[in-house]
Amino acid sequence: MPRKPTYDRNDLIDRARDLFWQRGWAGTSLKDLEVSLQLNPGSFYAAFGSKDALFALAMEKYASDGLARLEGLSKAHGPLKALQKFPAMIVENETAPAMACMLSKTFLELHTRDHPLADKANQHLIRMENLFADLFEQAQTAGEIDKERDPTALARRYQSDLLGLRVSAERDRVAAQAIAAEIADSLGRIGSNR
Repeated sequence: MPRKPTYDRNDLIDRARDLFWQRGWAGTSLKDLEVSLQLNPGSFYAAFGSKDALFALAMEKYASDGLARLEGLSKAHGPLKALQKFPAMIVENETAPAMACMLSKTFLELHTRDHPLADKANQHLIRMENLFADLFEQAQTAGEIDKERDPTALARRYQSDLLGLRVSAERDRVAAQAIAAEIADSLGRIGSNR
């Protein structure tokens, strides 16, 4: 009878996510993962199968956590306020291993290699953009945004702003806080009465 693992799989995925987020796919070796996760090679392969399989799980965790944070904001404050609060939440995250978006970093790193993980990263980015579009549409339904505005176009611009914000935060967090406030203010100006 095989022995039951003594580790918390979700904790290992969280730790791997942070390592991959900080160092990227190429910058994280199997040895780095084994040391960080405190697994010997046999246990690592038994738990995850491969570095790429673990990376895919780590990306899924990263994306799901981001979606959950934004959905939580929306439930607490409504769609437009959630979109306004989200940029500051990103910049003020003191525990993030990196400020730049793990998904965009992965896409940029692996797209030129035609690596399948680049496609997975892009799918997660599209999922996030779709949630932004849904929130803009909900804000329109609530009368907070002019119904003439295209929610998909608003979502694309918003995601682009957030990705730029994350790069700015990597360089200068104080300046990025001001940019986050500008993004929030700009969303207030697209209201239905403006």
